Amino acid sequence: MPTLYALKPAFQDRLRPLVSRLAAMGVTANFITLLAATLSIAAGVAIAAAPGSRLLVLLIPLVLFVRMALNAMDGMLAREHGQASTLGMYLNEICDVVSDLALILPFAAFPQFGVWGVVAFAMAAMLAEFAGVLGIPAGIGRNYAGPFGKSDRALGLGAVAALCALGLWPAAIAPFVFPAMATLSLLTAINRIRAGLTGSSG
Repeated sequence: MPTLYALKPAFQDRLRPLVSRLAAMGVTANFITLLAATLSIAAGVAIAAAPGSRLLVLLIPLVLFVRMALNAMDGMLAREHGQASTLGMYLNEICDVVSDLALILPFAAFPQFGVWGVVAFAMAAMLAEFAGVLGIPAGIGRNYAGPFGKSDRALGLGAVAALCALGLWPAAIAPFVFPAMATLSLLTAINRIRAGLTGSSG
């Protein structure tokens, strides 16, 4: 099932000159991975410290875009500049989940969305990534099947944050937003598990 992940090669092409310069300066993939996680955690803490602040929620789309770029860059440094490592693999997967939680859970402070919907989305997102990682021992490699992978979640969450900051969420729709994203994430996990069971990466 297609996802925004299919656009990653074109995005990487744009970043490749910058990545080459960073590699020449001695910047490591693991440093970029930790930087992305630190940025996400800092934004999440700032939003949690001022519950319901619409202005701070505008940080989320910006942080998500920067994080997407940093995630692409750490992978390129690892693969194209000989920096791949077992530690890097662990950092990449763990930091992605921690970053997701840091940027999703602050929405629980917004009463229009409902705490349990936000928590359900956070848990389903973790499950989707766990199912993707399990593609490796299943023999199909890290699985990125959709319909709601990491890039898709970032786009969805960024759109929610922007509309929330602008006060454009109709009261009748808001309670269903995070449950809907949780459902899509759960479907993603199911698709990734099915791919592992059938031996297909699609």
